[in-house]
Amino acid sequence: MRRESGIHNMTEGSALRHIVWFTLPLLAGNFLQQFYNMVDSWVVGNYVSDAALAAVGVGFPVIFLFTSLFSGIATGGTVVIAQAFGAWKPERVRHAIDSLYTAFVRSILPITIIALLLVSPLMTVLRVDPAAWAETRTYLLVVCAGLIGNIGYNLNAGILNGVGNSSTTLLFLMVSTVLNILLDLLLVLAFSMGVLGVALGTVIAQACSWLFGIWYINRNYPQLAIHPFSGFFDRKLFAEIIRIGLPSGIQMSLVALGAMFVLSKVNSFGKAFTAGFNVGNKLDTLAFLPTQSMAAAVISFVGQNMGAGREDRARQGVRISVTLAVVWTVVSSALVVWQCDPLSQIFSPDPEVIAASAGYLRCVMPPYVLFSTLFVLNSAMRGAGDSVYPMVNVVASVILLRVPFLYLLADKFGPDYMYWSYGIGWAVGCALPLCLRQVAGQIPRRLTPAAVSGRTAREDPPEQGLDKSLCFFYNQLDRRQLNTGALKRTSAEMQD
Repeated sequence: MRRESGIHNMTEGSALRHIVWFTLPLLAGNFLQQFYNMVDSWVVGNYVSDAALAAVGVGFPVIFLFTSLFSGIATGGTVVIAQAFGAWKPERVRHAIDSLYTAFVRSILPITIIALLLVSPLMTVLRVDPAAWAETRTYLLVVCAGLIGNIGYNLNAGILNGVGNSSTTLLFLMVSTVLNILLDLLLVLAFSMGVLGVALGTVIAQACSWLFGIWYINRNYPQLAIHPFSGFFDRKLFAEIIRIGLPSGIQMSLVALGAMFVLSKVNSFGKAFTAGFNVGNKLDTLAFLPTQSMAAAVISFVGQNMGAGREDRARQGVRISVTLAVVWTVVSSALVVWQCDPLSQIFSPDPEVIAASAGYLRCVMPPYVLFSTLFVLNSAMRGAGDSVYPMVNVVASVILLRVPFLYLLADKFGPDYMYWSYGIGWAVGCALPLCLRQVAGQIPRRLTPAAVSGRTAREDPPEQGLDKSLCFFYNQLDRRQLNTGALKRTSAEMQD
């Protein structure tokens, strides 16, 4: 493994070692991120009110909706940078970074204004409990006003992940976490600012982490130096970033909308039930962090190896990641279900909140292994440059199935059963490629460039393109091997 100032070349050496060592800093960073989110919930749940706790929970899907587009673009940047780095094209890496930041600087103000204008309408759609209306509106207005720090951090992380550096993003998160905890304690406990203090602490911490990230990257990685106001913009290269990242951004936006529809139904059962849902959601998110971190590692690993033409190595990394994700999910799900009551008590002493949280976890955690498998495989497809099929898969399972079934189960059987809609959606998400595979031979599909090292896009015959992609998807599930030898064919496989 070659290293240069923390930048890792993942096209050589042990695939398992690369994936694990790349995942660990991401995992630590994600734990830190969840930790300070949990500190927010712990502070408001124990020292403010259940209404404030509900406000913080309602804020997550709304903020995720506004940041998802740039998060998707950051993912596209990661893939393009990773493929260029794997093909040893430093000029292309440089142009990708400049183009990303130019787009960010030009669009952040309109995005912030739109977010602020949509706060009240979205709260109406979410059917926020009147008792929590004021706290929720305050929290959302403040956090939306500070979106620049959240989005800026994601861009910095995407750039570093593309060149195999996940440890530096951990440093950025450490800065944010320490500041957020200190500000929570100061503004909420010392100055009694309530949910306003929590929102201000979050915004200030994120902005400081972003700015510190720019300073640190420019000082320690001159080859990746960020110049926000350079004005350089490569239209063709940014179009490639958009082609990969926009479907991912749209997917995340639709997932956020789906979460808002779910939350709208949850809110109809009262603020205690909403607070319990938020607690359970934080706990299941915490259990999912290792898989989420591994999926981020897969994007970079697959991107670099596809850029270098190491398709067999990319497939090997995907199989390793799926296996690790499945093992972890089975173990963690069992532990969370077993200890769901005492875990929920950490965030609220209210028996109603604890019962609602435990009910959520007992429904959602058993089928979580299906979601973990899908999540890693979809990330592998993005790493190979295809974000369309993952978007279709997630939208079908999370939006088109989960939301209607959640409302149906809630109306027919009550709120204790509505969360089984999660498992229904994930099961269909796993089955969807099998259905598509039956008709894949009749669907023409254009292949994307497998790498950036001078290769050109080519066309697969209509009877081969999508079918081979779906074959790859199922190779990871049943470990069958496909006979591949050309980069074009393996690129199609990696896309699905």
